[in-house]
Amino acid sequence: MSNTESFEYGYVYHIYTHANGKDLIFREDENYKYFLSKLLKYIIPIAEIYVYCLMPNHFHLLIRFKDSDQVSNEDEHKYLMRQFSNLLNGYAKAYNKKYNRKGSLFLDFLRRKRVDDEKYLIKLLHYIHNNPVNHGFVENINEWKYSSYHSYINFTKESKIEREEMMQYFETIKDFVEYHKSNVEYDFLTIE
Repeated sequence: MSNTESFEYGYVYHIYTHANGKDLIFREDENYKYFLSKLLKYIIPIAEIYVYCLMPNHFHLLIRFKDSDQVSNEDEHKYLMRQFSNLLNGYAKAYNKKYNRKGSLFLDFLRRKRVDDEKYLIKLLHYIHNNPVNHGFVENINEWKYSSYHSYINFTKESKIEREEMMQYFETIKDFVEYHKSNVEYDFLTIE
């Protein structure tokens, strides 16, 4: 399904993956912070990050690949995938070493779906930020530390999140917050 779509420069993608089996990707605060540092190292050079949420056993990203003429069209998917491979493999190696474990940490493929529709884009913003609430980890979206939600509501603070793109759909931060409190039907996807 969506894990066969090729990455292309200039397009927005919803990217997500799960831990292998019943494993956790993140066990403690340090894990989340280390993953975010790897995200900055490998993904920020090639993409604008609009939204992210890191959960104990999976994560979601909403990104737009930056335009580039460094790589030919037939090689752009491989080049962009290599950056994600470097991110996931680098994190998994450090995680396995820290917790004295062996084997694959992530599922063997990176799920991805190109986002071509504005309504879908806005629903994904809601879905990704509300993921910790929907999975029962917190009751209130404000309680989850490992998402881009706080970057948006603290808009005056500097951030690596490309917030302007998503904020164009809201007149104020208050509107943004109210949208996240509203009930939105996720009729467009079935994600675990």
